[in-house]
Amino acid sequence: MNPLLHPVLERPAQGDAQGLVVLLHGVGSNQQSLVPLASAIDPRLHVLLPRGPVVFGPQAFGWFTVRFDAQGPVIDPAQAETSRLLLADWLAGQQQRLGLDARQTALAGFSQGGIMAASVALTQPQRVTSFVILCGRILPEIAPSIPTDVGHAGLDALVVHGYDDDKLPYSLAEAASRRLQALGVAHQLRGYPVGHALSADMQRDTLAWLERRLLSRS
Repeated sequence: MNPLLHPVLERPAQGDAQGLVVLLHGVGSNQQSLVPLASAIDPRLHVLLPRGPVVFGPQAFGWFTVRFDAQGPVIDPAQAETSRLLLADWLAGQQQRLGLDARQTALAGFSQGGIMAASVALTQPQRVTSFVILCGRILPEIAPSIPTDVGHAGLDALVVHGYDDDKLPYSLAEAASRRLQALGVAHQLRGYPVGHALSADMQRDTLAWLERRLLSRS
């Protein structure tokens, strides 16, 4: 059984769902960490919060192992790839269950969760139309799996980052923006005067962005 199903938090939409938002937690955390954000999402949207498959400790999970050296973050690429494929497969099952398609689906994640949101969206744009990278980055390792015509897939992205982030520097958000531009993916880059955290302004702006995109397509 897919380890992403152990367990998944779910906030059903009120009435027929007009869209799906999947929120992905960061490394060393769990799906409970984004419940406050989930609870603030428009009730017309269905929200799912899966738990990462890699166990780091009690109530501490993630999507892949990472360490930091003088050059920045160093990941376990095999774990990241396994989690990318697991997440994409799980998402397809949830869309089928809920009767929602890629145009009605958005992925958003914090830190490592944002990395996974970008990894799935850029490599499998048939699964999702909108994605948000919250204090994360785009892994260079996914480059071979990105379709050459991804710029024509209709993807739309939001990159949100703290100027004072001491875990994943703001320069990684700028690099993500340049990468998206090179791929031809429509996006916005927004910086905030905070560190590696989700400020109230970040959350408010992210929710507004998500809701505008999903509810306008319903």
